[in-house]
Amino acid sequence: MEQYQSNGSSKGISIAALVCGIVGIVGGWIPGLSWVTLIIAIVGIVLGAIGMKKAKENNEPKGLATAGLVLGIIGTAIAVLAVICVVCFATVISNTDPSQLNDLLNQLGNN
Repeated sequence: MEQYQSNGSSKGISIAALVCGIVGIVGGWIPGLSWVTLIIAIVGIVLGAIGMKKAKENNEPKGLATAGLVLGIIGTAIAVLAVICVVCFATVISNTDPSQLNDLLNQLGNN
């Protein structure tokens, strides 16, 4: 059986960073998933930084790692905003009298 030996290539880590960044951006817009995608986007930032370091050490192109890092940062920002919105919405709903919510929904339904 032949064993796999890593040559220290940064390509796999860079692709993982890119995927994590994309998932962070897309999932950040989904309120229920924003908590999870926040963590995934942060992992994308870390992997992007590691990929850039390995690419520099091995004299490889840094494009994928840079893209993963940037998308991870953008995904983190979107996910943080989504988490803040969900927390604010939950706070408002929990502090509102249910009869006021019913009145508001009835008014919206009649228009």
